[in-house]
Amino acid sequence: MISSPNALLWRGLLAVVIGIVSVTWPGITVGAFVVLFAVYAFMSAVTDGVRAFAGDRVGPVIGWLLLALLSLAAGVGALAWPGITALALTVWVAAWALATGCMEIVLAFQRGETAGERALFLLTGLVSIALAFVLFVRPDIGAVSLANVFGLFSIVYGVSAVFASFEERRGLTGTGRSEPVSV
Repeated sequence: MISSPNALLWRGLLAVVIGIVSVTWPGITVGAFVVLFAVYAFMSAVTDGVRAFAGDRVGPVIGWLLLALLSLAAGVGALAWPGITALALTVWVAAWALATGCMEIVLAFQRGETAGERALFLLTGLVSIALAFVLFVRPDIGAVSLANVFGLFSIVYGVSAVFASFEERRGLTGTGRSEPVSV
């Protein structure tokens, strides 16, 4: 059985490798995101198709079948036109960043927030809105930039997971326990 420190170590190492690949070859990373979206769309089509016949009424059957066909079309479209799909996914991330940024700014002015919480909400909201602006203005460069940011995040996460696995291993050997310490 894989122990917790070993699982954390392997997960961290995998994240570092994925991060290096993402930063080194952002175009391949964008392509992988498009393929993952297509796989998700195909899985959604299958589950919607199955749900169509799980009910006992005709109305939901037609609705679920239409959703399945739409998901199937989205998956095929993603594979047939990966460039357009990458741009659409980038615009989707931009819309998400704009919505969350606006919400964070609104949350900064809610009652009961401390000054530090207000500043944090304002800062993250403004950064999200700035990201949305950049992605809306240049979605072509935005897709590659998102791949690079994803890669850098994966590297930082992976390195921290590797160090956390060493700390957990040290905690296990230092206490003489054979199980991870639960917090």
